[in-house]
Amino acid sequence: MIPQTISVDIPHQLGREGARARIDSKIGRLADKIPGGATVEHRWEGDSLHFTVAAMGQQVVSRLDVQDAQVHAEIALPGMLALFAGKVREMLAKEGPRLLA
Repeated sequence: MIPQTISVDIPHQLGREGARARIDSKIGRLADKIPGGATVEHRWEGDSLHFTVAAMGQQVVSRLDVQDAQVHAEIALPGMLALFAGKVREMLAKEGPRLLA
């Protein structure tokens, strides 16, 4: 199965610093949202958050680029998870703005 990278732009009205602070305060809770448990590793490089979620033998590598009026998300879905790329993209487009609200 070929990995697939999805991209989503999530609009916000927080400004760059506000969006970055909101993301930073919530990234640690990401593991709690994944059934069966997960580990999340993350690091900031300027206004880009690089993070990896490992769960159920899969590893998802992601990057969030925080901009003044949007967050650009790129998520690399490995193997079988690539089959769910459309659903993941829909979920991010729907839930992403709520997380930044």
